[in-house]
Order: sequence, then C-alpha cells, then structure tokens
Amino acid sequence: MENKTTLLFGIHMHQPVDNFKEVITHAVDVCYSPFFEVVSRYPEFKFSVHCSGWLMQQIQNDHPRLFKTIVELSKKGSIEFFGAGYYEPILSVIPSRDRVAQINKLSHDIEDKFDQKPKGLWLTERVWESSLIPDLCAANIEYTVIDDYHFQSAGFDEEILDGYYTTEESGKSIGIFPISKKLRYALPFVTVESAIEVIKSYKRESDSAAIIFDDAEKFGMWPGTYSWVYEKGWLEKFIQALLKDEDIICEHYGTYMQKHKPRGIAYLPNVSYYEMGEWSLRADDALKLEAFKNEMGEEQYNRSGVKFLKGGIWKNFFVKYEESNRIHKRMLELSSVREEVNDKEYDEYLYKLQTNDALWHGVFGGLYLPNLRDNAYSYLIACETVRYGDKTLIITDESEMDGYTKVKATSPKYIFRFDTKVGGQLVEFDSKQERFNWQNTLTRRKEAYHEKILNKASQTEASKSDVTPDGIDTIHNIAHRVDEEINDALVYDWYMKNSFIDHVSDKSITLENFRHCSFREYGDFVNQPFTHTIEANTIVFEREGGIYIPQKHPASLKKSYTQMASGLKFAIDFRTDFDYFFNYVLELNFHFAQYDKVKINGDSISIGAKKERIKLIEIEDGYLRKKITVRVDSQVDILYYPLKSVSQSEQGYELTTQCLSIALVLPYSKNFLLEGSLEVSDV
Repeated sequence: MENKTTLLFGIHMHQPVDNFKEVITHAVDVCYSPFFEVVSRYPEFKFSVHCSGWLMQQIQNDHPRLFKTIVELSKKGSIEFFGAGYYEPILSVIPSRDRVAQINKLSHDIEDKFDQKPKGLWLTERVWESSLIPDLCAANIEYTVIDDYHFQSAGFDEEILDGYYTTEESGKSIGIFPISKKLRYALPFVTVESAIEVIKSYKRESDSAAIIFDDAEKFGMWPGTYSWVYEKGWLEKFIQALLKDEDIICEHYGTYMQKHKPRGIAYLPNVSYYEMGEWSLRADDALKLEAFKNEMGEEQYNRSGVKFLKGGIWKNFFVKYEESNRIHKRMLELSSVREEVNDKEYDEYLYKLQTNDALWHGVFGGLYLPNLRDNAYSYLIACETVRYGDKTLIITDESEMDGYTKVKATSPKYIFRFDTKVGGQLVEFDSKQERFNWQNTLTRRKEAYHEKILNKASQTEASKSDVTPDGIDTIHNIAHRVDEEINDALVYDWYMKNSFIDHVSDKSITLENFRHCSFREYGDFVNQPFTHTIEANTIVFEREGGIYIPQKHPASLKKSYTQMASGLKFAIDFRTDFDYFFNYVLELNFHFAQYDKVKINGDSISIGAKKERIKLIEIEDGYLRKKITVRVDSQVDILYYPLKSVSQSEQGYELTTQCLSIALVLPYSKNFLLEGSLEVSDV
C-alpha cells in the first residue's frame, strides 16, 4: 500500500504581556476568532495549539465567544494543547527554578480550563539549549518542537527530518520534532494545491510526518493574509482538501509519538531559527552573512550550506543591545532574591517581567517598541517596591556582569541607578507610584536593514501583498515604502543615551549637529569609566581624564548625586589648567509614554528648539500628570529635540520617538562648579 503522510499541524498564539487592548481586539477580530470559527466546522481536523497563559486569560475575560469555541473544540478532541512558560519567556535565559515554575503554572491553567495535561512544549522563539532538558523533564514535558534548521545545523540532512528524534542531557531525555521550513514558508502563503503538494513531499516511509507549528498571526494579522485566508477562503479550502485526501492523515503530536518510534538520537547546538540568528548579529556581520549566502546561491545553500553558514546565538541580543542586557540582568538580580523576599505577588511580577518580547528585535518591533520596554520596567519596579518598601538606601552591585559596579539609590518614591562604566551616568529613573522609568531610552544604532534604505533599494511602492498566481508574500519578502523623514532619521549615536552625560565641545554646537550626533567632542568623559565613593546619602563619581587638542591636556571631573525626597541634588566639578574656548555640555535624555503630551517650559517638543540663558527647565509629562524640573545655578542655553529611531516591523519601516534629548550648554570656564537639582512633582 502506498505510504501516507501524517500532518502534524500546530499554531502558536501570543501577545506581549499588557499589550494594548486594541491590539488584542484586532488580533481576535482578524485572526483568532475567524481561525477557530473555520476549524470548528471540521471537528475531525486534528491540530495542536499553544497559547500563552496571559493571552488565553484575556480571551476568556474579554472574548467569551471565542473562548467557548476553543473549549468546545477541546472537548471534541480536535485540539492538543502545548505548554510553555506562562508569560512566554525565553526559557534558556531565565533561572532554572523559574523555568519549571512558569511551565507548571501554564500546565495547571490548561488543565483547569480544558481538562488536559500538556505533554508537549512550545519552545518560545525556538531558542534551544540542551541545558533545558532536565527542567522540561522536571515539569513533566515529554516532547517539544524546534526547527529543521536546528537539526541541519547539527549535520542532519533535510530528507530525513520527517519524524521525531530523542535527545538527552545528563541522562534526562525528551522527544524533539523538526518543524519544516518548507511548510513554514508555504502555509498559508501558497495556493491550497501547492500546500498539499508540499505536505505530500514528506512521504519517505510509512511513518513519515509533515511537521508545522507556527504563528497563528500568519492566518489573518500579517499583511494581506486576512483577505487571502478568510475572504478568499484559503483556510476552509485547505482543511477540506486535507480531509478529502486519502494520502494525508491529520494527527496530534502526542498520538503520533505513541504510534511511532523515533528516527534516532540527536544532539543540537545552541540555536534558534535562521532569521533569529541573523537578527542577533551586529549590522555589519549580518550584511556579511547575507553576502556569503548570496555568493553561495540559494540552491547550494539549501543543499548543504545550511549546515555550515550560521548566524549568532539568541543571547547575542544582550551583547548587541545594552538596553536589553540591562532589563535581563535586572531580572536575574530580582530572581536571585525571591527566597529572601518570599512574597507571591513579587513572584507574579517577576514572571511577567520575564516576558521575552522587549529583549530582542528582528522583523518584529520588540526592543524598539517603547511600550514593551515600559511594560517590562513596570514589573521590574513593582518587584523593587515589594523588595525595598519605603526604605532609603544606597546599594552597589555587579548585577549586569560587565565588570563594572552599578549604584542604586532607593527612596520611598523613586529609584535612581548609576553606571560606573559610562561616566557615572543615570541609567534608571523610576517612579514607584507610576511604575514608570523615565530613563527607559534607546540608543540609535545601525541595523542591517538600514542598508536597503540608504541604498534606496526599497524606495518603491510597498507591496500590498496582492495574491500572485501561487499565493501571497510573507513578511520576509515584502518591500516597504521609504520616505524622506525616515531617511533623515538614520542617525547613529556613538555613546549610550543615558542622562548626566558630560561633553566638552565648543561654540560650534547647534541643535542640528546635536540631533545628528556630529558635534565636536574634545573630552574623554562621555563613555569612559569613573571611580565611585559613597558618603552618607551622597554618591560621588570621579575621573582623571583629558581634553584632546590634539594631544591630551589633563582634566578631572567630579560628579556627585545626593538623594532628597523629591529627587536628586547634583554637583559637577570640572578642573583643568588648559585654557581654550570650550563649552561644557550636560546631556539629559528622558523617556515618556506619550510625547504629544510632553511640553518643555510650556512649549511642544515636536520639532525641537533652542532656548537661551535660562536656569530652570520644566518638563510636563501630561500622560502621567507629573513635572520633571531641572534647576541649575548658572545660566545655560538649552537645545532639545525628540530623538527618533528607525526600525522595521511586519507592517514596514517604523519611526519611533525614543526620548526627549536635552543639552545644557555652559560657556567655558576652565574650572567650574555646576550645581543643580532634578525633581519630580505633580502637575
């Protein structure tokens, strides 16, 4: 009898914790509800579902009709539920006990809601490390799904990736299923007839399986897919074709595993899917990787190059983006004191902080989306509030693991955090009451996809994802419109956009060269280490540095911060014997939730401006109803502008305001003491 192909079909549903309600509603309207409405008409269609715990709770609370449909499909035996971390963490970057706790939390929730005990696990972003295996076993997980690319990276040929394998760590073993890249790129983008042919291509042996487990959002949320999948009926036609085809069996992963032996044993490297490895590289390296791949040619790459030509590992995002590393290392710090705090509410805040979305960036906005970083900091600050209460403390730590000390100052209302690695600068400015970090900025960096903008390769009418003779484009292939504003915003910072950055420049500094980060810099205080001491309630940072014109002329800078109930007092003491016409520039960068509701000294910040000879800067945060006041004891000129970054998303190139950047320009005196305060009050 002719061999049949088993289709193992799964969808993954996830939205970032505390994502905008309108985004969730849109996802339900154009994706989740229509998908389950279609499949509910075919209960004999067997498929698997992973939904992050937070999202399923939103569906149950706010979209009861959809939730009822899912429950009914579960009762009919249509759905096999997969577990994961409840709040969708990257499991390999959270501590072992948190992994087990988060997996168990979701498994118990699935059992309560759907009367199933998940044995399979959706591996978030398919980030694999073998060290996960003992923890998966401890959480009663028997198998997981990862890309065929993982196997090919370990030397496996694509032709034999039509079943499952076993793998182990320290004698603990689980099953691993290779997700087909061919199917990921085919469904739902090619015609039904072509999709069926791709499925049938997995028919090597009597137990061959075509394996697909991918984002549900491809079925309605990705550009052009709602019309294609639902209005033009792709999904319904696809399921009908599957059920009519005598050579295809639709089955659950767990059932297949019970019926069939593994293909063998496999050991896989630390890897995610190919695109993720590409995104985790620095821009220049990502461009080189793309050039090597193009030089090899698609046919040669698919045949053998895939085994050898690889990108980076997921944890490279912590190297590439210091902002991501800071959130992650603060999470590890907070996890390390769980037993000491011993509070269930604290644990929930910690688990929500571990959500993956704000830690990385690729074709999805991720780290570049300020609201996702705001959500992470909201739970970080909630943890710190439980941890410290109303205590006033100054604490040092090495939690970011970069070899440099961080200094944290806590008070009943605020948390200030400083970094000795870069100028004793302010890197965290938290309001406990609002659970908001005004220092949640993002530095402008070169990204590989910027090359397309700079080369004007994409300055064409963006594809509308119209149906082609064989389907529609995936988001990896869609061209995006580029306009002059995006071109103008391609600026790269050579230092981190923190606050209390010390520049030594000259009279040539202007709003324009400040915005473009192209003003002259003569000092070495911006991105170099400072020593620190703590004196009672005051933190003191110092550097013996220099001014370079062209050779080094010795200069020293002493910077101190003193806590007070409403914020900080600061003093900047600069000393040098070198006499030249300089300007000292103190740079501040503050992040806000809604920039259209921010005013500086009563004026909108929309395009930036210069104000001369002032001692008082009042920044009104209309969203939080707070006012940040900066006072100095000398007259200064100020330059300010809304700093914007260019990123890509599934919708196209995005221009996002990341912070309000302010320069306080003090005419040069070779020895000066600038004193002032940073305070917060209600509007």
